[in-house]
Amino acid sequence: MKQNRIFDQNSSQKARSWHYNMDTNRAEAQFADDSAIAIDCLAIEDEYGNTPAQRAELDWLLYNKPLECVQLVLSGEIEHYLSLGCDHGKLKD
Repeated sequence: MKQNRIFDQNSSQKARSWHYNMDTNRAEAQFADDSAIAIDCLAIEDEYGNTPAQRAELDWLLYNKPLECVQLVLSGEIEHYLSLGCDHGKLKD
């Protein structure tokens, strides 16, 4: 995501709270200095979810580990994470 540079000042700070807001489809984080960020999950899926497996992994990450998702997006490491071929979002037989 090209906007990552805008949020570099927040990426090194401790997130005080985080959650996935189903109503707005955003991962939201509040930082120790009272700054906040809301990440549009649809935009993240459009940018990085090039395959159904990547989209499933992104969905799993947002629902189960929103803080980690926010950190990966802010640090610019989400693409690398998805390239590892994680299978959290894979349906079990």
